[in-house]
Amino acid sequence: MIPEEKVREVAERISIVEVVSEYVALRRAGGNFLGLCPFHGEKTPSFNVNPAREIFHCFGCGSGGNAFSFIMKIEGISFPEAVKHLAKKSGIEIEERQLTPNEKKNQDEHTQFLRINDLTTSYYRSILLNGQEGEPARQYLAKRSVESPISDAYRLGFAPDRRDGLVKHLKNNGADLDSALKLGIVRKSETGWYDLFRNRLIFPIRDSRGQVIAFAGRVLDAALPKYINSPESPLYHKSSVLFGLDMALPSIRIGNSVIIVEGYFDHLALYRAGVLNVVATCGTALTGIHSSMIKRHAEKVYTLFDSDNAGKKATIRSMELFLEQRIPAYVISLPPGDDPDSFLAMHPAEEFDTLRVKARPAFEYFVRSVLAETPPDSVDSKVRIIDEIVPRFRKIVDSVERDLYEKEICRLLGITVHALRKRMGGGKLSGNEDVEGKNTSIQPGDNVQDILMALLLNYPEARAEITNTGLESMFANDYLELARLVLANLTDFNSSQRLSQLAEVIEKPELKTLFSRIMVSDNYLANVEWRTVFDQCSRSNEKKKVASIKEIAAQLAVLDPGSDEYSRLLMQADTLRTRKSKL
Repeated sequence: MIPEEKVREVAERISIVEVVSEYVALRRAGGNFLGLCPFHGEKTPSFNVNPAREIFHCFGCGSGGNAFSFIMKIEGISFPEAVKHLAKKSGIEIEERQLTPNEKKNQDEHTQFLRINDLTTSYYRSILLNGQEGEPARQYLAKRSVESPISDAYRLGFAPDRRDGLVKHLKNNGADLDSALKLGIVRKSETGWYDLFRNRLIFPIRDSRGQVIAFAGRVLDAALPKYINSPESPLYHKSSVLFGLDMALPSIRIGNSVIIVEGYFDHLALYRAGVLNVVATCGTALTGIHSSMIKRHAEKVYTLFDSDNAGKKATIRSMELFLEQRIPAYVISLPPGDDPDSFLAMHPAEEFDTLRVKARPAFEYFVRSVLAETPPDSVDSKVRIIDEIVPRFRKIVDSVERDLYEKEICRLLGITVHALRKRMGGGKLSGNEDVEGKNTSIQPGDNVQDILMALLLNYPEARAEITNTGLESMFANDYLELARLVLANLTDFNSSQRLSQLAEVIEKPELKTLFSRIMVSDNYLANVEWRTVFDQCSRSNEKKKVASIKEIAAQLAVLDPGSDEYSRLLMQADTLRTRKSKL
């Protein structure tokens, strides 16, 4: 596989902030950059990137690591693939080397996951095409005018109403059910293994390279829930997946634009009509990482959501994301009550293209929507409208566009530009502005072991002192295991390789999380006198040990004074009292 020196060269060439910024909107917060975590849903940013350490850590879900770790998790690829991905961006040619045992294990697991999903796809596909149980689904697709070429393009399938049809298929093909369990397509109870999807039309969800990473199942009637998706898995993070992207990329590259819809059948209806530059979200709202992905592939975006209240909210939320990413965004409006599927069932594709040409800028759509809901017929309503518009208006970066919208808003409201600017004066900073030194997600380590671990990582003299004192007297549990790993590997990480590469040596998830958390949040120890901090931590440790004298006394009170246990505890108490007198 990849030679170690090449891995180091790539690591030294790339910037983790630049890597992560392609997926997450980041803003400076003190010594770190802060954003919404792409690996779990959150409204308050807890995802931190430390540029000095080339480390990221989320204080919400615990994900952490270096640039390679981030790409592996966000793209669902192996370590060698992540290195090649970043090497290509850095203009570095990669030669192969033999995989390490850990890399081989991860690559094998990744390959196994993909094989299980391929087996699952073929199983559901065979039921739809040939199985007697697939007849209701075939009739349903015929009713919706989904013919064989479209079914083939989407690799549609059908999950029969059986408890363990997929389970048996996977077992018969030698697949590991525990791995399938990690993917969420099968489940396990006290009575045995069973399938997640039953009596549902199956849409395989693919990544940008066309590999199946998850599934969506739709009922054939009006039962609820209408759709269920595979849960989050090592391959699938719904906040970073756009359904149909692999099918749309060639068309997106030609036209430099993309259309975003909400549903799988909305996507299918447009694709069937020859509108190929279309993607859909996978049962979730559009996220910052989605907008970042779109920015990498297209120069312009169109949203096509439902016309109900939920659809309007989704449109406005997406507008905010695209304003932050500085992507021109437009809203395609269908006649009331229509969605893409129903509209294209009654109208030719040319009429849809006419609506696309007439699409309004997303911010204009937003302003008009606010005015429609709250007519500007009083001072109070005008103030409420301004307060609704201003936070989004602040996200407009282009000065000309901002100036034109400012004048249009004032015209529509019948107010002066001076009045609008005065109302804006007390507003908060927009998402595009830096906030220096205001990162509330990170707190200086109030855990003595956190501080000692930070000293171990950052100060060679402290490292030697901690080693001489004895790791067991300084650390416990995961901290002790991590300290041993650090000392065992730190000599291999010389000045030509960043400390962040230690993340690749650590295999246990809980140790990775601990390492990235400490690495990303130890700025409070910069330029300190390590000896003073070490001595304070040592005294704190001693005081904690001394506090156990009371616990020993309680045990002595109920023991026989002549017992061996009584003598042992008495000696231990005497030792602790002697140490206490020296503090």
